[in-house]
Amino acid sequence: MKLSLCNEVLRELDFPAQCVLAKGLGYDGLEIAPFTLSDEPQRLPYDRRTELRRIAEDAGIRITGLHWLLLVPEGLSITSEHYGERLRAIEVMRALVELCADLGGDVLVHGSPGQRQIAPGQSPEAALDHATECFAAVAEDAAKAGVTYCIEPLARSETPLINTVEEAAAIVRAIDNPALRTMIDTCAAGQAEAQPIPDLIDRWLPGGQIAHIHLNDPNRRAPGQGDLRFGPILAALRRQSYDGIASIEPFVYEPDGPTSAARAMGYLQGLREALEGR
Repeated sequence: MKLSLCNEVLRELDFPAQCVLAKGLGYDGLEIAPFTLSDEPQRLPYDRRTELRRIAEDAGIRITGLHWLLLVPEGLSITSEHYGERLRAIEVMRALVELCADLGGDVLVHGSPGQRQIAPGQSPEAALDHATECFAAVAEDAAKAGVTYCIEPLARSETPLINTVEEAAAIVRAIDNPALRTMIDTCAAGQAEAQPIPDLIDRWLPGGQIAHIHLNDPNRRAPGQGDLRFGPILAALRRQSYDGIASIEPFVYEPDGPTSAARAMGYLQGLREALEGR
């Protein structure tokens, strides 16, 4: 398993400094929030994409993927009743698939709760149908680009749509494209799932529908800064031979972004060494 850091944690630093710091802390990669690159990241010129990839490689780290995909440009929605608005979102999603591949990433994480709301007067079924239409439209693009597009279940405090792994997995099964999968975010799972997270891992990883992991505490801070015990979570991932990427994604940075990233790495690395019997 590789540990990646969601780069908005370090967004007060320029990208070269983000790479150097993450590498120095022991991270294997950076998972990029597109809004940290541009207000229109889907239009990022190809020479800038290659420059970003080179900067990461020169620092001895890699860009592992993208997350928080639709924060910019403004006004995107995958649940809108207006087809033109959904089509605009699909076009951005497809462009971000291409961006991910150009940056050398493997996975896109579709959380973006603000862009998958249920509008007043709209039925949950209609909103889900519209979202599914968008995911189906982009799945083939992901397959052609050689990346995996993940639907991220999120807690009801963020969005009423797709709150559990089971709900996301139902969409994955319906679309039936290996490039479209789901993932586990431990902050969201700690709030939305009935099962403890280690049991959730044991249930879903063997079926192949889980392609990514986000590690964060339900209090929205980094691993080790709340009550959630990550030792059993890492043990479950090890038990299921998970060899993908686990990205650190706190939303509250205590006392600041760089220190939060450092504390998370120290905490998780200590747990990993304990599991390995060092």
